[in-house]
Amino acid sequence: MATIAYVQDFPINGNSDFMRITWPLMANGDDGQPFILAQYADRSAQVEGTFGAGGVCVIQGTNDSTNWRTLNDPYSNVISITTAKIEAVSELVVQIRPKVTAGDGTTSLNVTMLVRKSH
Repeated sequence: MATIAYVQDFPINGNSDFMRITWPLMANGDDGQPFILAQYADRSAQVEGTFGAGGVCVIQGTNDSTNWRTLNDPYSNVISITTAKIEAVSELVVQIRPKVTAGDGTTSLNVTMLVRKSH
């Protein structure tokens, strides 16, 4: 169980309002290095890779930098991803991270977030 460092890609296509953050090769039990998110208005998370048997990735946030809570999509559904997909993130939090909460020895997920600055 490791904390996976993120990689930032900024700007996106020359537009400094957007940033892409990627946490590569996450295994069962891994969490992502927290990313400070407060200045970004829009957020989406994409999960790709090998989920393995029962693989699950959740997107978590915190405002107190201690207690991490699973976030929701715009329809108030908990973001608990079990197949490759993209989800919008509703809550604005100080920090955000992915966490792989289930899977097997083959679980290897790449989590990519796109965020847009608020004006």
